[in-house]
Amino acid sequence: MPQPPLIGLTTYLAHAQWGEWDLPAAVLPAAYADCVRAVGGRAVLLPPDAPEAAADVVERLDAILLAGGEDLDPALYGAVPHPRTGPPVRERDAWERAVLTAGLARDIPVLGVCRGMQLMNVHEGGTLIQHLPDRVGHDGHNPHRGHFCSHAVTTVPGTRVGALLPGTHHVATHHHQAVDRLGAGLVVAARAADGTVEAIESTRHRFAVGVQWHPEMGDDAPVVRALVAAAGSAGGTGPARTAGRNTRTVRNAPGRTFPAQVP
Repeated sequence: MPQPPLIGLTTYLAHAQWGEWDLPAAVLPAAYADCVRAVGGRAVLLPPDAPEAAADVVERLDAILLAGGEDLDPALYGAVPHPRTGPPVRERDAWERAVLTAGLARDIPVLGVCRGMQLMNVHEGGTLIQHLPDRVGHDGHNPHRGHFCSHAVTTVPGTRVGALLPGTHHVATHHHQAVDRLGAGLVVAARAADGTVEAIESTRHRFAVGVQWHPEMGDDAPVVRALVAAAGSAGGTGPARTAGRNTRTVRNAPGRTFPAQVP
């Protein structure tokens, strides 16, 4: 019987408290794994590790999901830190860059979410807007700390994301940074009404897509479903498996505040 494709999800490395414990921990909101499982994938967490271990780990995966999280170190794209840019998390940056490099080298499917999309852009030589309100004049992409909110994005016809989510949709948002200069081999696949780049995809790889929003929190499971389907297809270079076709729908609406989660 075909096995579900194995999807590697990157994680935070943070100080956490639970029960009696107060310790460093590899953490990730459960919504990521829930969403992957709901569309037929098998989720496995990839906590930060030595970059040289990435190729061995990725060799065992069918796809990668680069999760959201802290701001990337501006040094990665040759910039001086903005006063509102968070402190660098270099261990995570180095690990996820190595995971992404190994995944693209194997041409297995990759989905970048929020920080993950920004990492994909920087990896290809692109840059970031370090504090989006300075550019767009409002805080609509991150109006409430600790909560996902909603805004509209419009996808670009002729792109993979445009085919999955044609037209305009409300998505779960929580970010203060965004793509500035686009990296080599990438195209814009969606924008917000204020022009902010909301999705990118590679022209060089079978499936390498980034979304600035959080599909695990909204009603746009087609993006994650497409990742799992690509992971289970016979066209990959890794151990192809057949994915299931379950669906997950969480309704949202314009202006809704989503449950508190780590972004």
